[in-house]
Amino acid sequence: MKKSIKVLALILAAIMCLGMFAACGTGTADKKDDEKAPAADNTNDTVAEENKANENENEDGNEVVEDVTYEGTYEATIKMATNAAFPPYEYKEGDKFVGIDVEIAKAIAAELGTELDIVDMEFDSIITSVQAGEVDFGMAGMTVTDERKEEVDFSVSYATGVQSVIVAEGSDIKTLDDLAGKKIGVQLGTTGDIYATDDFGADFVTQYGKGADAVIALQGGDVDAVIIDNAPAQVFVSENEGLTILDTNYAVEDYAIAIQKGNDTLLNDINKALEKLTLDGTIDSIILKYISAE
Repeated sequence: MKKSIKVLALILAAIMCLGMFAACGTGTADKKDDEKAPAADNTNDTVAEENKANENENEDGNEVVEDVTYEGTYEATIKMATNAAFPPYEYKEGDKFVGIDVEIAKAIAAELGTELDIVDMEFDSIITSVQAGEVDFGMAGMTVTDERKEEVDFSVSYATGVQSVIVAEGSDIKTLDDLAGKKIGVQLGTTGDIYATDDFGADFVTQYGKGADAVIALQGGDVDAVIIDNAPAQVFVSENEGLTILDTNYAVEDYAIAIQKGNDTLLNDINKALEKLTLDGTIDSIILKYISAE
């Protein structure tokens, strides 16, 4: 009887040991699996984040913007007032309107689901036309000023302009201070006109309907300098020998789109379109098409 009990005890002890080994083996395997799982999860998360980042950029590295919902309902065309004598922002090649503002305006019209209709007029008539509702907006390398803000609303800025001074090569005008007492040519109604009149006096400023006419006056000796936006200044100098641009900028300003006061729907829609076209690189590509980055 004692022998049988002893044998039974040995058998039970053996069974218990086997159970302990099995339990220990299972616990070790579970721990290793637990340690490996987080590493695999982190890798997947990293790949997912990289894929998401790539999905948010196009092949040019610009942000891909989701479709924008616009508030207004627009007719077959939307009408823009401009002065097509301001290269490279707006000018004509034959009967075709071209330039930075023209292409940006067409892109905005496309965003709003309509076509662009361009009305060419004198620069100083644009704001009046916008105020009267004869056009939907004005876009002509137009600078935002306090005076203009009293007459029309402005969109967010889409470009930065620089006012430059054109003089004849060999001129004794070397700096902005040398302009005092000189005859200065400007385009009527532009900020060059406003700033020059304020700084040097109306008696020393001659206004011309077009920037090109002011440049012709400079070549003929009727004025000593022309103050105008740097982009067209570069064009005028490249196309006319004997002219140069002072190294010092006369003024730096923001360009925006003029919209009739109270037309908040159009203002908001244009701002939305400009934001989208800026984020996806459209505006930068249009500007670089006409103005060298160098």
